[in-house]
Amino acid sequence: MTAVEASTRENPATPAIRKTALNAVHRQMGAKMVEFNGWEMPVEYPAAIGCGIINEHMAVRTGVGIFDVSHMGDIRLAGPQALAAVQHISMNDASRLAVWQAQYSAMLYPNGTFVDDVIVHRLAENEYLLVINAGTREKDFSWVRDNTRQFDCAVDNLSDDFTQIAIQGPKAVDLLQKLTDADLSKVKFYWVSRGTIRLGEKSVRRCLSNVLIGRTGYTAEDGFEVYVPSDEATSAWVWNRILEAGKEFGVVPCGLGARNTLRLEGKLPLYGHEISDTINVWEAGLDRFCRMEKPEFIGKAALEQARAAGIKRTLVGLEMTERGIARDDYKVLDRSGREIGYVTSGSPAPFLKKNIALAYVPVEFGAVGTALRVQIRGQGAGAAVVLTPFYKRPRK
Repeated sequence: MTAVEASTRENPATPAIRKTALNAVHRQMGAKMVEFNGWEMPVEYPAAIGCGIINEHMAVRTGVGIFDVSHMGDIRLAGPQALAAVQHISMNDASRLAVWQAQYSAMLYPNGTFVDDVIVHRLAENEYLLVINAGTREKDFSWVRDNTRQFDCAVDNLSDDFTQIAIQGPKAVDLLQKLTDADLSKVKFYWVSRGTIRLGEKSVRRCLSNVLIGRTGYTAEDGFEVYVPSDEATSAWVWNRILEAGKEFGVVPCGLGARNTLRLEGKLPLYGHEISDTINVWEAGLDRFCRMEKPEFIGKAALEQARAAGIKRTLVGLEMTERGIARDDYKVLDRSGREIGYVTSGSPAPFLKKNIALAYVPVEFGAVGTALRVQIRGQGAGAAVVLTPFYKRPRK
C-alpha cells in the first residue's frame, strides 16, 4: 500500500472533506480524485492528456510539472519576539536566516518526537512563515499558538488565504520566468522572493502583484512554489496560465501519486510514515537539521538523553533484489526470516526503474549492503540496504 493509499483509508471520525480552490479545474481535466488527509485531491491525471503517475513523475525529472499543494497549511509569526518564538518551537536555527531565506526544520514534542516537519521562511526582520502539512493543520496551529503565548508576537493561521502551486523540474525556472518580473536567477534554492505574475500575454492590467515565490519543493528537483489568492477565479487563471506558458517545455499537471514517488526517490520524509509522534530526530536521520548547540528549544533535553542512551533503530533505504514491491507497513525480516522492522514508504521508482523503500530496522542492520527480506504476501523477498537518497538531481 502506498503512502497516498494509506492516507486515504476510510475514517468514520474524519470531518467533511475539504476542497481546494482548484478542485473544479482538476475535475474538468479528468483527474482521478481521492481523499487525502481530509482533502479531496487529484492523485493522477488521465493518460489521454499525456499524464498518469509514471508520465507525471518523468516529466518532473526531465522537464516540468505542476502540482496543487493548496492543502498545505501556513502559519505566520510576526512581532518583536517572533524569532524567539520560532527558536523555541523549532529544532533548526532560525537566527541563521537572512530576510527572504528559508530552511527545513521540525517542531518537536518534549519527548523529542515530531509534531510536524516545516519549512520556515523569514519574510521580514520580525516576520516568519511556517509551511506545515495538510493532515496536521489544526493540530499544528493550536500547538504553535499554545507554545508561543509567552512571546510578544502574533500567531496567525493563513492556511485558507493562499492557493499554493508547485512548479517543479529542471525547466521550472524557464517556465516561471516567462510569467514573472522577479529575476529568478537571483533566487537561490531555499530562498524566496516577491514578484508580479502576469495572467495574460503582455498584459499589464491582468496581473497579480506582490506574489510570494519560494524556490522550494517536495520532489528532489529544482522548482518553485507560488502563493496566490485562494479565490477560485484567480486560482484557475494562474493554473491555466502556467499550463499555457509551459507548453513549449512539455509541462504536465501532476497529482499526489507522482508527488509521493518523487519524494520517495529523494528520501524526503512524510509525516505519519518516516516521522511521527513516536519517532525521534536521531532515528529519522534528520540530525543535520537539528541545531543542538542553540539555546533551549522544545524537545532538546529529551534528544540529549536519547543520544546518550544510544539509538536502537534507524531509517534505511532498501532496494529490492528479488521480484516484489515493498509497500508501506510491510514487515522487514532478517535473513533467517525473523521480523526486525517495517517499511514506512515503498513503491516502484519510475525514474530509477527499481523497486525501493524506506524502512526502520535495528541499527545493527543499517549498514549499506546488508541483506534483508521484506514480507510480501506471506513470502520473504530479498532486499538490500542501499545509500540514500536514492536519487540526487544533477548539479549544473
